[in-house]
Amino acid sequence: MATLSGMTGFARASASGDYGTLSAEARSVNGRGLDIRLRLPDGLAHLEGEVRSRIKTAFERGSVSLNISLEKPASLAGALMIDTARLRALAEAGQDLVKEGLVQPARLDGLLALRGVVLSEDTQTGGEDTAEVLDSALLALTDEVLAGLRAARDAEGAALLPVLTAQVDEIEALRVKAAAHPATSTEAIRDRLKAKFDELLPGGLEPERLAQEAAALAVKADVREEIDRLAGHVEAARSLLAGGSPCGRKLDFLTQEFNREANTLCSKAADRGLTELGLAMKHVVDQLREQVQNVE
Repeated sequence: MATLSGMTGFARASASGDYGTLSAEARSVNGRGLDIRLRLPDGLAHLEGEVRSRIKTAFERGSVSLNISLEKPASLAGALMIDTARLRALAEAGQDLVKEGLVQPARLDGLLALRGVVLSEDTQTGGEDTAEVLDSALLALTDEVLAGLRAARDAEGAALLPVLTAQVDEIEALRVKAAAHPATSTEAIRDRLKAKFDELLPGGLEPERLAQEAAALAVKADVREEIDRLAGHVEAARSLLAGGSPCGRKLDFLTQEFNREANTLCSKAADRGLTELGLAMKHVVDQLREQVQNVE
């Protein structure tokens, strides 16, 4: 059986070298599609496209956040300098709001704390050779932390699989009970109809008329199509689970089909027992839908 993956997980990794220490944290939560949030160290923005590409290769769905930081050694720290053009632009950007009384004037310490205002004199981290080593180290670290995140998501999927399998099995058991329920037979419908007419009309109905009315009512109350479609949906769900991820979207769509058939079963049911089976099925389908939201 292929691997079923969830969408929730966390991983951490680090690497050290002449460039300093790289630290990476990756986490993911449920999402309808693939949403990537990425933060790289200053001076390494040129790697963003490659890192995003590796995330897209690793995952199909989920909201994935990757934060990589760099702590440089003292030998590469260099003197600090201020990007005066950026500082001036930030200070001037809020002047109109200050004049309107909407905000307080910006303080220098607040502006200096903004990202990109205070820079190291040596942002290229120690020369061309060191920069190349750093680029390679960051990409290798990206692969490592994404592998850790994948392992965490696979562990969640392994825990989800028996839960989802049990829920699909329960739907199938309820479907079998509905198919075998006496209330689904034409004879049972005819007997209920005859009893009702005998109660309302002293003389009852002629056998021919009773047969016609029972046949018409049986057509409206026939749930065999719904039961047959439910059997097909159960088979499809088992096939998707066996095939592994990515199957979350297809499973989500399938739960909508399960719910549609269960609703129709309830609306057509002319017997309390059959209605209860339909309601029980709706309850299990709701549980299945909730769990499916966690599947990649």
